[in-house]
Amino acid sequence: MTREARRTPEPSAVRVVEADGLPAWLEPVREAAERVLPEQLSRFLPPVEGGRAAAVLMLFGEGPDGPDLLLIERARSLRSHAGQPSFPGGALDPEDGDPDGPGPVAAALREAWEETGLDPAGVQVFAVLPALYIPVSRFVVTPVLGWWREESPVRPVDQGETGAVFRVPVADLADPANRVRLRHPSGHVGPAFAVAGRLVWGFTAGVIDRVLHHGGLELPWDPSRIVDLSDEALALVQGDLDHSRTLPGGDAGPT
Repeated sequence: MTREARRTPEPSAVRVVEADGLPAWLEPVREAAERVLPEQLSRFLPPVEGGRAAAVLMLFGEGPDGPDLLLIERARSLRSHAGQPSFPGGALDPEDGDPDGPGPVAAALREAWEETGLDPAGVQVFAVLPALYIPVSRFVVTPVLGWWREESPVRPVDQGETGAVFRVPVADLADPANRVRLRHPSGHVGPAFAVAGRLVWGFTAGVIDRVLHHGGLELPWDPSRIVDLSDEALALVQGDLDHSRTLPGGDAGPT
């Protein structure tokens, strides 16, 4: 979305971190987020010289199929990561504030609003994970964890950027049948999830994998099940679309 087309959410809508009042099932995630170390989340940590600051919103809600996560699918017309599922988020803008202070929370909520129309006033930010690094883009990304306390309608605001907005039950993400390890052409092997008729991989899958693990939501699964990022991987995306909530304006097909 161009800067001219934006309007910034009201400052009162940008909440500080608030740990109290979460549902019981989310408490272990909060506790883990408060004590987890960067190296327990990823082997890619911010270099001394830094990088471009960014933030993503890992938003937990309570859907008809139980606890779930809000994800987006990047537009298939984009030049990079086209069609790839991800968290809402993006680079920090100057008005978001200090990258080492409130900036990541403000950016995560602002970007989620710009991409999905989410009302930030309904989100309780309950934790901020350590910043991680994406070497290929030099982004230093801070995952912001939120509880969707008061839900608001969401949709792709600009379909030139966002192809779909959808919710995935946490139970589907934890289901061993939906989990694999994906081998990128570069040789890197990382977690992936075949859910909601899509393949979730890359940075997003890595964060989900670690939060499930440290938050006590993980079920035993077979990490020796490795597939290449290819047609073989995409063929895994045969899940029942009824297990997710694909929201208005979205494309329910595989990427």
